[in-house]
Amino acid sequence: MNFPKHIAIIMDGNGRWASKRSLPRIVGHQQGVKAVRTVVKACGAMCVQTLTLFAFSSENKNRSSDEVTLLFKLFLTALKQEVKKLNKHNVRLKIIGDLSLFPKNVQKTAIEAQAQLANNTGLTLVIAANYGGQWDIAQAAKQTAEAAIKGDISPEDITIEGFSKYLSLANEPAVDLLIRSSGELRISNFLLWDVAYSEFYFTDTLWPDFDEAELNKAIESFNHRDRRFGARKETQCYYQES
Repeated sequence: MNFPKHIAIIMDGNGRWASKRSLPRIVGHQQGVKAVRTVVKACGAMCVQTLTLFAFSSENKNRSSDEVTLLFKLFLTALKQEVKKLNKHNVRLKIIGDLSLFPKNVQKTAIEAQAQLANNTGLTLVIAANYGGQWDIAQAAKQTAEAAIKGDISPEDITIEGFSKYLSLANEPAVDLLIRSSGELRISNFLLWDVAYSEFYFTDTLWPDFDEAELNKAIESFNHRDRRFGARKETQCYYQES
């Protein structure tokens, strides 16, 4: 089986998972963390280079203040609990997004966790927190403009390749496979630049129920795709005279 170098996942359905069981939404988010552990372990075993997880979108801050506060606490707790395990399995951690929204203790823990795992050489786990694809492109444009004003680059340097150096995933391989759980058929402002030629896989499975078997289904589907990246396969046409 051909394993993608870079898998990105929109982890959707935690709230619905909890609602179906008449449980508080935070319980669904807690169960979602367990699914993250399973997928990280599976991707590491498959030698996937990069796994990017959409943990908290820039639009999630519009939810109720109670839920946002609980999400912050859960994010902080998960970071503290998982660092040792990630380090044991040689996982490098990268957190992308505008972390200024998070409380200072969360920001501090995020910085420390990334530093602690910075020298690991196995799977790169990217957590998108308070992240939006439009925000990512806008901040890249801002950095490009600032570099041009300083004279570090010229207008001729602003190419696709040059611009992409300022994006959050600049040093990661292109996203091969984008997965979304819960049955929704949209990408919700996630990695808009980076998924230009990704294969999409949508599943009705709610995120807390997403396990290694579901991941294998997505990868199997990926293996049946004909990836041409905008090119057309050469075909031969034979003309036989009668």
